[in-house]
Amino acid sequence: MSVISVEHLTKYYGTTCAVDDVSFTIGRGEVAALLGPNGSGKSTLMRVLTGYFPPTAGRVCIDGADVAEQPAAARRRIGYLPEQVSLYPELTVRRYLAFVAEVKGLGGRARRAAVADAIARCGLAEVADRLAGKLSKGYRQRVGLAQALVGDADVLVLDEPTVGLDPMQTVEMRALLRTLAGRTMLLSTHILSEAAALCSRIVILSRGRLVAVDTPEGLAQRLAGLAQLAVRVDGPADTVAAALGTLPGVVRVERRRPDGLAGTPFALFAHDPEPVQRALGAAMVARGWTLLEVRASPPTLEDLFVHLVGSADRPGS
Repeated sequence: MSVISVEHLTKYYGTTCAVDDVSFTIGRGEVAALLGPNGSGKSTLMRVLTGYFPPTAGRVCIDGADVAEQPAAARRRIGYLPEQVSLYPELTVRRYLAFVAEVKGLGGRARRAAVADAIARCGLAEVADRLAGKLSKGYRQRVGLAQALVGDADVLVLDEPTVGLDPMQTVEMRALLRTLAGRTMLLSTHILSEAAALCSRIVILSRGRLVAVDTPEGLAQRLAGLAQLAVRVDGPADTVAAALGTLPGVVRVERRRPDGLAGTPFALFAHDPEPVQRALGAAMVARGWTLLEVRASPPTLEDLFVHLVGSADRPGS
């Protein structure tokens, strides 16, 4: 059964389309990642899901409750962690969570139990009576997750839960999220390895449009039969990229970020790398460029993500 249902969702800000005809579902107990580069529409989609923004068109339901037509019922089912956690710096963690519980309609014993449970689940016992304004970034994120858990929400919507954390804090947050297995979760990230480690389904957006919805394994299958060559060339980068794209058998050329070494690094994708390798050297010599490196480099999920997003961003796609 679908707990989160998004049907032809579109959201405009004035004349700017932030989310463009997006549809997907998430089943009960499923953990899904909303993945995309900055500006892809992830945060906007999450704000519509949680009732903060109305959709321009389309429909969003949370466990059967339409977010636009039944906002109170939908919000009761959701715990939301925004990308920027807004805490009251003059309140202790415990008092802040009690305030959140009050806002969610909990009182007396139920409120105290909800606060105690959130503190325990998120490992906040040692800072529970510390002022929120004195917390580290890692603990602020934990408090943000704790406020989402107050009220025992069945659905968690988490916007970039590891953003701004150092490596150790990131590992701790991921471990904490794994302890919440059984709840339906949608978390946004721009890190594919994080999505693959935590989630059973990945939803990829680019410029507000849906690019792919699949399991990590299903996405990996899209790479089956596709070889990647890592190439480094000393020559005018844009002209080199265009020339590499004309080599026989090349499906796609991606220019990699400069890494401080000589030449410009590229990734070439082909179903059969041998014709590419045979033609590569001659093409470089004919143009007076120096081929500094060529080696086989098995494609990763990150490569597929770049390929999918790049394909969606090309004109006419």
